[in-house]
Amino acid sequence: MSFSSDVKEEVSKLNTFKDRNVIIYELIGYLITNNISIVKNKIKYSTENEYNINRLNKLLRTLSIDYDIKMQGNLYVISFKKDYINNFKEIIEIKASSIQLINIEKIKDEQEIKAIVRGSFLGGGSINDPNKKYHFEIIFNNKENADKIDIILNIFGINVKKLDRKSGYSLYIKEGEEISKILAFIGASSAVLKFEEIRVIKDTRNNVNRLVNCETANLNKTVSAAVKQIEAIKFLKKDNKFADLSDSLKEIAELRLENPDISLIELGKLLREPIGKSGVNYRLNKIIEIAEEYRK
Repeated sequence: MSFSSDVKEEVSKLNTFKDRNVIIYELIGYLITNNISIVKNKIKYSTENEYNINRLNKLLRTLSIDYDIKMQGNLYVISFKKDYINNFKEIIEIKASSIQLINIEKIKDEQEIKAIVRGSFLGGGSINDPNKKYHFEIIFNNKENADKIDIILNIFGINVKKLDRKSGYSLYIKEGEEISKILAFIGASSAVLKFEEIRVIKDTRNNVNRLVNCETANLNKTVSAAVKQIEAIKFLKKDNKFADLSDSLKEIAELRLENPDISLIELGKLLREPIGKSGVNYRLNKIIEIAEEYRK
């Protein structure tokens, strides 16, 4: 089973049926997603996910709304008369064959707000396997509804991005921390723990890889510089120009030939009068500069 289905299974089993208003708002969350269609006098919701349909089934039954469930291919389709929408006309209304969220400022209770977001996720949401990539998304039936849910989430410090899709208007999140926030917001506490565990492992692995890559790059840079230094020294010796170097340059040159693999700091410590990294680097660069002049 996918991570998205695991989350929906957990959310669909939440016991939030004591407060009628919370139930209504969760149903409204379903109704403003892209999986809702209005055909003649009926509202239809279609999904492949059994947890989505089971939860909607409970919501409708608890609100005493008569409904019908059918299978169409691999889709569960649940339908009920659109007249029931009149019971919620202060919050939603039917506009241009879609259900429109209105009077959002009337939603004051935090549990009601969480319910509408939870319903939206169950109705038209998904989340990728965090082992692969971070992506949480809810697709709404129109931009206006998406904008209103965006306002709600921003009030609670959850930042989302928007995208106009062919199938509807999307709110999505790609940042791990924000995904954890919204999972917690809709009540998926077990999913949060699993997501964070994966996130910690993934981030640790990425940090290790970055460190290894950084050290490898530094090592390659050090080796490349040493090779260039040794080539310059060997050139000066072959061309009988080595004797023209100052004693300090000769000393560092001989030490570099004897110790091709050590760092500049270690090289500086081997001098009769030890010097630091910058001093060693200056002398070796001077040797390379002299060699290049003779090559001309």
